Amino acid sequence: MSRNKEYILILSLLMGTILVPINSTMIAVGLSSISDFFNESIASISWIVTIYLIVMAVTQPIAGKLGDIYGNRRMYIWGISLFLLASVGCAFSPNVLLLIVFRSLQAIGGALLTPNSMAIVRHTVEKGRLAKVLGLLGMGMGLGAALGPLIGSVLIDSFGWQSIFWVNVPFLLFAFLSAIFIIPNVDTTNPVPLDIPGAIYLAISFTLFILLTHPHRPITYFMMGACLLTFSYLFVRREKRAPAPLIHFGLFHNRTFTSANLSILLSNFTMYAILLMMPLLMTSQFQLSTSQSGLILSCFSISMSVAGWIGGHITSKFGSRKIISLSFACMTGANLLFFFLSDVRSISYLVLTLLWGGLAIGIGTPGMQTSSLESVDKSMAGIASGIFSTFRYFGSMVASTLVGLVLNSHILFMALLLASVLGIITAQGIGRRASVTPVSNTR
Repeated sequence: MSRNKEYILILSLLMGTILVPINSTMIAVGLSSISDFFNESIASISWIVTIYLIVMAVTQPIAGKLGDIYGNRRMYIWGISLFLLASVGCAFSPNVLLLIVFRSLQAIGGALLTPNSMAIVRHTVEKGRLAKVLGLLGMGMGLGAALGPLIGSVLIDSFGWQSIFWVNVPFLLFAFLSAIFIIPNVDTTNPVPLDIPGAIYLAISFTLFILLTHPHRPITYFMMGACLLTFSYLFVRREKRAPAPLIHFGLFHNRTFTSANLSILLSNFTMYAILLMMPLLMTSQFQLSTSQSGLILSCFSISMSVAGWIGGHITSKFGSRKIISLSFACMTGANLLFFFLSDVRSISYLVLTLLWGGLAIGIGTPGMQTSSLESVDKSMAGIASGIFSTFRYFGSMVASTLVGLVLNSHILFMALLLASVLGIITAQGIGRRASVTPVSNTR
């Protein structure tokens, strides 16, 4: 593929994938307006956010597997189509229930977009430029997540909450048309039926895991935990026996693949913990308003996004293991700086620490994704991307649970410090050059 066609391909993929994080964060500023419009409590309206997270986490590995079976381009186009129809459905929803249903469909569309777009990049971009392209895509998605609340607040103030769904339409139409004419077909080498029982067991297990992060009565925790263990066991047993498993556990025999996925889990755990914890700290200890806290926190998100682009370039030059190790070493330094926030209480110190933390996290992400993708055969790029996204979501969910349970900021900072040190150790499992692991589809 020529360099010009590659740039057009990246733009096309960005138009589709950037809307996934934007719609994930943009909705947060619209909850109050939606609550007033439907005359429903915030607790009921919050399911609009929760269902998006649950469905995205549940369907990521399934979406990647579907791409490997039926073609990543086809599943990507289906994802755009479903996201488009669901966005229009959200805007026209006459009640909260239908809005939640369409948000679920929107999440399914987003889940089809994310792993399959990464798999398309793996198939079409030459190996030497893979990290750079993934870094560019990561920067775009990071900026989308950072700018989502700002875009949402402007749209809602000007046109009402429905506008945060209507704004998707022109971008999705462009992404749909460009995908049809620009994204090349990638032939599947071994089309097999989707492992339906495995998909059901996995979906139930993920749903129970996420629901366990919410407050319940003790008996509810016990029953849900027992069900989670049961369905997790059924899933693992099914995958070990299925002729075409949804997740090939043999992939984890590859040290680079396993290390890359554990690295993104630890990195995303740190990122999400900072995003959730810092607004609470800024309002309670720095006496900042919500809008001021959001503005300062955007320094972290923007720094992380720009660092992702830089990380893609230097990973191509120095290799994934060195840059991922550097990333976690910088995270360790940033987490040490966080310990002194309560004592210093300086806005300048806070901003500099957030900028440093964002740089530390963002710079290693392209290397993690590149290592994960390059360590498997191209025919399994979809499922590898799905597993990578799943580990990313696990990191977010663990952080969300920890922040909800632990109120002491020093304990949370200690957990982040431990995660960054573990990350340095984990990064040593990344090979100098990713070795492709062939995995048989038979028992």
